[in-house]
Amino acid sequence: MALLYELVWRLLHCLLQLQRAAAAWFRGRVWRRGGRLWRRAGAALLLPGALGFSNQKKTTKPRRYRWVADGKTLEKLPLHVGLLVVEEEQQYTDIANLVVWCMAVGISYVSVYDNEGVFRRNNSRLMEEILKQQQELLGSESCKYSLEFLNNGADQHALLCQTVVKVLSPDDGKLRIVQAAQQLCKAVEKKERTSKDINVTVLDSLLRESKNIPDPDLVLKFGPVESTLGFLPWHIRLTEFISLPSHKDVSYEDLLGALRCYASCEQRLGK
Repeated sequence: MALLYELVWRLLHCLLQLQRAAAAWFRGRVWRRGGRLWRRAGAALLLPGALGFSNQKKTTKPRRYRWVADGKTLEKLPLHVGLLVVEEEQQYTDIANLVVWCMAVGISYVSVYDNEGVFRRNNSRLMEEILKQQQELLGSESCKYSLEFLNNGADQHALLCQTVVKVLSPDDGKLRIVQAAQQLCKAVEKKERTSKDINVTVLDSLLRESKNIPDPDLVLKFGPVESTLGFLPWHIRLTEFISLPSHKDVSYEDLLGALRCYASCEQRLGK
């Protein structure tokens, strides 16, 4: 009986060895065949390079197309954007970049303001930087965009423009309201007007007589100070304010994020 068990065990052992050998042979065949397939696939991929087609230039769309597309995807786009800088040091290149990006996404009016009036005093320097960045960021497409620069109510350059840039200072805020009120008082004193003629509409027309620019829809405030610091107090009753840490090294993504935030906000307009 023991001999019979030993013979059965040896027979099973032989069958197991045969199964392992058959499996090894089968895997070898599949591997060699798969290797040939992979080599053929690799050759097919490398063939265009061997024939000289790999030197074809990849067509990439300029950044301008992305900016234009971003502007079109927004549910609403502000007509007038204010750039309010409440930092001690002003960076002309960064502000110029913001203006050009606003122009590219389709914003028609951009106001630049700081409460010290630095940009107003150095208006020509800022405008030169904007034109420089327009050329650098938009390249050959820059000729498709035109600017109109306004300062102190006078046209610096009169162009058929897509974007109007206005440089503001505290003089355009509370001081301008005081001057308008004094102008009305003098008109009453000279009997050119009566006190009954003075109302909100008349004052509003005086404050807007230099250029019919719409009120800011959105103001981007740069810096840690939680204040408008005299930015157009008469014109911002319906303006949306969004704060950003700094205008230094500001990116297009920062601007786009603020525009998306504005597009998603619900303005009840006093209702």
